[in-house]
Amino acid sequence: MNSISDQNVPKLSYKRIQEKVCGTNYPTSICFIVVNEFCERFSYYGMKAVLTLYFLSYLKWDKNLSTAVYHAFSGLCYFTPILGAVIADSWLGKFKTIIYLSIVYVIGHVVKSVGAIPTVGNTDVHIGLSMFGLILIALGTGGIKPCVAAFGGDQFEEEHIKERQKFFSIFYMSINAGSVLSTLITPILRGDVKCFGDDCYALAFGVPAALMVVALAVFIFGSGMYKKTPPQGNVLGEVCKCIGFAIKNRWNSSKDDVKRKHWLDWAEDKYSLVSLLQGSRWTLQATRMNMAFVSPSFSRHLNMLNALLILVFVPIFDLIIYPLVGLCRIKITPLRKMATGMIFAALAFGAATLVEINVVKTVVEPAPAEQSLLQVFNLANGTVGVKVAGGNPFQNPIRELQDPSTYEPLPLGAPNKELSIDVTFTGRSYSCRHEFEERKAYSLIVHQKAPGIECKLVEDYIIKNEDGNPNVRFFNTFPEAMNVTVGETEFYVPPDYSMSANSAVNRGSYPAVRCSHQSKKSENLNLGLLDFGASYTFILREKDGKIVAEKMEDVKANNVHIAWQIPQYALITAGEVMFSITGLEFSYSQAPNNMKSVLQAGWLLTVAFGNVIVLIVAEGAGLEQVFFSLFTTFCVSFPQWKEFLLFGGLLLGVCIIFSFMAYFYTYVDPEQLSKMYEEEDDCDNTKKKEKRDVIPLTEKGRSTKL
Repeated sequence: MNSISDQNVPKLSYKRIQEKVCGTNYPTSICFIVVNEFCERFSYYGMKAVLTLYFLSYLKWDKNLSTAVYHAFSGLCYFTPILGAVIADSWLGKFKTIIYLSIVYVIGHVVKSVGAIPTVGNTDVHIGLSMFGLILIALGTGGIKPCVAAFGGDQFEEEHIKERQKFFSIFYMSINAGSVLSTLITPILRGDVKCFGDDCYALAFGVPAALMVVALAVFIFGSGMYKKTPPQGNVLGEVCKCIGFAIKNRWNSSKDDVKRKHWLDWAEDKYSLVSLLQGSRWTLQATRMNMAFVSPSFSRHLNMLNALLILVFVPIFDLIIYPLVGLCRIKITPLRKMATGMIFAALAFGAATLVEINVVKTVVEPAPAEQSLLQVFNLANGTVGVKVAGGNPFQNPIRELQDPSTYEPLPLGAPNKELSIDVTFTGRSYSCRHEFEERKAYSLIVHQKAPGIECKLVEDYIIKNEDGNPNVRFFNTFPEAMNVTVGETEFYVPPDYSMSANSAVNRGSYPAVRCSHQSKKSENLNLGLLDFGASYTFILREKDGKIVAEKMEDVKANNVHIAWQIPQYALITAGEVMFSITGLEFSYSQAPNNMKSVLQAGWLLTVAFGNVIVLIVAEGAGLEQVFFSLFTTFCVSFPQWKEFLLFGGLLLGVCIIFSFMAYFYTYVDPEQLSKMYEEEDDCDNTKKKEKRDVIPLTEKGRSTKL
């Protein structure tokens, strides 16, 4: 009788604590889980928002090491869910796992914050504390990640499927809300608040630490209301044993044995059937678009657009789109939602392809191997003709101060080569020789100098800046040096037909730029609008007794507005809402009780592999050069828009395969599956009890049952 009463205790206890929210079928306990997830995500993404800058400016690491450690940390955060899932499903249960690993999480944040205090030890101490803190954070955030979502799903009765589906939508919204707010707030805490005479990284890490403490406190506060499912055993161990037994049984079988439909069916002799069931190419694209009316640094925050759209789309889909589709008598199943989400994602890449085709019209593609690019500036008082030995890329005469429309390819036939250039001016021909290197772009500046024409060759910078700001340089035709101030950038322009260094300046209009020199007073130059993504060469020359700046546009300004990226972000977000949120709920609902956390962890594991790939490419030593060479060759022959088109096509192909598999999928009734497990457990317990109740009475082995 004691064993029977013990078995009934947990069932009676959690029936009593299932309080509902305002008379609905939503357990009150999920409020604590959602708030916990919001605070935890705020904590995680807030810390990550300043992590790279912390490595670069505080620990003084170089860019490669900072990138490698950042992705190693991110990858670890998505490998540790497997550890947390095994602990939850096999040992401690989800509730205790979340509590214990959240404590580890908090300790990691505290250690990380202490490591950001300049007065605590030297650089080695800061690095040691930072790395130890990050390891603890990775264990904490990864370990609880699969448990929290599954624990939230545990709070619902099986008959409340619709409510549980909406919970996963709300849960997903809380993730993105925490991400958006923390990504906005923590960089402000770092930059605008000063402590110890510099940027306050201690505060920027301390606030996320405080939010994690709040997350833990909120979760513990709801302890009395939770429905707590006990651990169901080491499912991974059982799966491995099952697979091993199937392989062994199949290997030892004879040809006369009955054939099995599936290779795992060879484990049926020992294992029952129930036991056998079972984030920035687009950001780069934005830097080559016109960001008028937004900040030039907006491209860095484009990932937040996805999170913001999720917060908008989730209620729209749940409250409007899904009900409207249901009214059209179209059956909405989880797998149909996921397949449709993949189609939306493919359409997003299609939209990105159309945008990219127009974006690349303003991009100067680097020259391939054994070729250079060349443009000509004519500063002579008349039209000139230019011919290059081995080819004639400039067939038309070039007018005075004509702004070149494009760079012309210049075949070299070798990695570098000295070429003869013939310039025709006023009926006379002049010759000059210059050396060219492959894959580089040059400007040939033709100007008059007694007794005829002189040519000057300068190397050009044709790559658009990652932040979208324009590049500027000045060519000085005067015999004395000049200093030009564009915004906060100072340009020193050497004398006598020389070019200044190339520098990036903020996008904007510059009607009065200060130009100073020795022989005359400072003058103001009108540079006009310096637009997003462009590269400009300004020729400083005399006109009507004044210095003027003649504008040449080496690389065209971005003419596709960044608003054209909104459709692709909207489509990819719609796909994410339909695929990711549905996948979370689907993997939970179709999993046995002893695999719910494990499947959540498997869902997250794919992100870890993505970070590992980035890490290998970034820090692959000898492999890095191989990857770079392959990547360079691939990019030259395979434009970005074709890559987007390829991704879209692959998604459609995967969608077709997924839909075919989904057509033959039989949905599992979780309640029926649980009953099957319970019946199997009861049968096993009965057999064990019978064995315990058999008592030997004689030495001959005769026995009787109680």
